[in-house]
Amino acid sequence: MKVAIFFGSKSDSETMKKSADILREFGVDFKAYIISAHRAGALLAKTVKEVEADGCEVIIAGAGLAAALPGVIAGQTVLPVIGVPLECVSPGKSNGLAGLDALYSIVQMPGQIPVATVGINNAKNAAYLAVQILAVKYPELKEKLLAFRKKLADDVEKNCVADI
Repeated sequence: MKVAIFFGSKSDSETMKKSADILREFGVDFKAYIISAHRAGALLAKTVKEVEADGCEVIIAGAGLAAALPGVIAGQTVLPVIGVPLECVSPGKSNGLAGLDALYSIVQMPGQIPVATVGINNAKNAAYLAVQILAVKYPELKEKLLAFRKKLADDVEKNCVADI
C-alpha cells in the first residue's frame, strides 16, 4: 500500500471515492478507512501506525465541519498528509458554511505540523497531489504522470480555437 485514504463518516464516501478512482487510474495501491477522529481516537491512532507499518507513503484525509481528522493524523505521523475539506450536507440541506468551516480547520494547522490542503470537496486533486509526491520516488509513476500531463496539454491545443 502506498496511499491510505481516511474519512470520518460513511456519508463522505461518494466524495472520497474520487480520490480512489484517480489512484486506480495511475495504478497506485491504497486502502480506505472510515474512522472519526472525535468518536474513535484510539482506533485512529492504531490504524495510522498500522498503515505506516504496511508501507504507506502518503495519507489523504477528508473531513467536514470541525475537520480535525487530517490534523490529528498529521500529529501522529511524519508521512505527508493531504487534507480534503468536505462540505457537510444532510439530504436537502447544508450546514450553511458550504465547507468553509472545514477548509479553515484544515488549512490553519499550527506551526510544525503541516497538512497540505486542496479545495473543498476536491478529492480528485488530493489524489493527483499524492501521485505527484510518489512520482518523486517511483520513475514508472513519474512517466505515467508526465504522459497524463502531456495528454492534458494536447487536449487543450486541439480545442483552443473557439467557435463562438
